[in-house]
Amino acid sequence: MIRHIALFKFKPGYDWEHPRVAAAEALAVRIGAEVPELLEWRAGRNVTDRPVAYDYAIVGLVPDEEALGRYLVHPFHQRSADLWKEISTWVIADLVEDPAAAA
Repeated sequence: MIRHIALFKFKPGYDWEHPRVAAAEALAVRIGAEVPELLEWRAGRNVTDRPVAYDYAIVGLVPDEEALGRYLVHPFHQRSADLWKEISTWVIADLVEDPAAAA
């Protein structure tokens, strides 16, 4: 299992009131329903305002690297990513999860 995490920070001139931000958020919350490779999907706004904080986060779970690759090129994901590229910078991490460790 691979946990995919992305954190987004708005570029100058963008905030939650901007229509492009609203459009990006609307797509992000739907990715889990649109991309079959995802076993879990969470997306949401950060609730803290610390200087190092990012504005938005997504967390997904896929079964393996092949599924991660299919997720990354899925047209719905690409559409969402294109909007986020316009309005933000981001960082990602892909963590291998050991299902036995969660027991």
